Amino acid sequence: MDDSTLTVSCNDCEFDGTETCNDCVVNFLLGRDPQDAVIFDADDARALRLLNGAGLIPTIRHRKRVS
Repeated sequence: MDDSTLTVSCNDCEFDGTETCNDCVVNFLLGRDPQDAVIFDADDARALRLLNGAGLIPTIRHRKRVS
């Protein structure tokens, strides 16, 4: 995987199953199954940064869980 790809997997997020998870932009945008990874390409990430910068969406709150 190259540096222009951001992979978000709820399985490895420290906020999985918490109140923060309920307000996650990934859940809001995609309504995906809880165990599915979501992959944003560089264009998607750029669009999300622009939307966030304009105050239209919250930031991605995914934080990699530390073992």
